[in-house]
Amino acid sequence: MPENDSLHGLNCPNCGGMVPIPEGQTIVKCPFCEQRSFVRGERGLRRYQVAQRVERAQALSGLHQFLGGHRAIASDVVKSAKLSEIFIAYLPFWAVWAKVLGWVFGEKRVGSGDNKRYEPREIKIAQEMQWNGVACDVGEFGVDSLPLTTQQMEPFNPEVLHARGMVFEPLGSQSDAQNTADAEFQAEVKNHANLDRIAQIFTRLANRRFGLVYYPLWVLRYLYKGRAFQVVVDGYTGKVLYGKAPGSNLYRAAVLVGGMILGAFLAIDLSSGAFAVAFQMEDDGVFALLAIGVGLFIAGLGIMVAAYRKFRYGDIFEYRGHRRKKSKNTGLFKQFSEITNALELD
Repeated sequence: MPENDSLHGLNCPNCGGMVPIPEGQTIVKCPFCEQRSFVRGERGLRRYQVAQRVERAQALSGLHQFLGGHRAIASDVVKSAKLSEIFIAYLPFWAVWAKVLGWVFGEKRVGSGDNKRYEPREIKIAQEMQWNGVACDVGEFGVDSLPLTTQQMEPFNPEVLHARGMVFEPLGSQSDAQNTADAEFQAEVKNHANLDRIAQIFTRLANRRFGLVYYPLWVLRYLYKGRAFQVVVDGYTGKVLYGKAPGSNLYRAAVLVGGMILGAFLAIDLSSGAFAVAFQMEDDGVFALLAIGVGLFIAGLGIMVAAYRKFRYGDIFEYRGHRRKKSKNTGLFKQFSEITNALELD
């Protein structure tokens, strides 16, 4: 192994000699007394890099497809935009691979009408999972995670990467990244269980691997009517991972008008109809119909708010090609589901 691929600076606990530590190796041998030691901390961190398969021309093609492929983007941006800068950047991402074993204890709602009830369930899950998160502060690039699936990992070679483009160094704590990965794995187990009520969740990780992956990203910056925008293209697949572009005023106006009409129809017409029918009923179905009316009102109001926000902030179109999966039944939808369940089961 070349000398540049090793780090020096740790003393042998047996003889006190200097022990070289090859990149990513966790068990080292003293060259003087042959004492073997286990390396912990960043010097034993496995580092990888993903090969750059997308060249400059392909990255430019991805930019043009992005600008011309969304109705929310101004129609003349493809012809009027002028490229100001293009370069390759290697961003470090913390990555965890493991076989996740999970046990979820809770209840599942079964039956319908008067026969609705909760039955106890025990769900067992065994699945290969992967988590990754950016290891440095590069908010301008807009990429906080990657779809690390079929990419082939190569041994980390800093000289090659620095010769190709800009290389960012990792920041933050490894333990924080591992804790975040554990929390994400537990959330995935909970989602896979698909239970209405959760009592306990137990997770165990088998064959766990933790490492640092340097990923190639093409950064393209362009000017449109004196305003600067940026698009980030995956250096391995050629897909756009993040991008900003000027918004289309016509699209914004259409969304505002359509959203207000649809929202008012749901929040006023349909919900008032549901309430009117519910007040004329005398059986147990009145609570379910009232819940439907409340749901229609909330949905209509939400559509109108979303349409206004789309119009208000649509002067800049922002796209993110890869997002982490969010847990089901969150926010207002979760609260509405809980209220509906309570009304139906009382």
